[in-house]
Amino acid sequence: MKFTIKNSNETIITLARKIGYRPIGVDANNEYSIIKTLTPRKNYPRFHIYLTKNNETGEFELNLHLDQKMPSYEGTSAHAGEYEGELVRKEAERIKQNLK
Repeated sequence: MKFTIKNSNETIITLARKIGYRPIGVDANNEYSIIKTLTPRKNYPRFHIYLTKNNETGEFELNLHLDQKMPSYEGTSAHAGEYEGELVRKEAERIKQNLK
């Protein structure tokens, strides 16, 4: 689920922490991967966001999904990701409310 957070003066790292996520990586295009696990001491299932900041507008662009399990095969990124659904919608709404 893609959505935008407008008019935020936060950095990517402080925004992630503010919504209860932690960074796990950044790619060459400055797109951050941030996660929030749903089960203590386990990596999956987890909410996963690809997060970028549009430097022209100052808006954050978020692409949220729910990873149900690890990728099945070494060297692939295929996983049981859910990009829609009730849990994803509720998490997106929670994030929007926390950043008002």
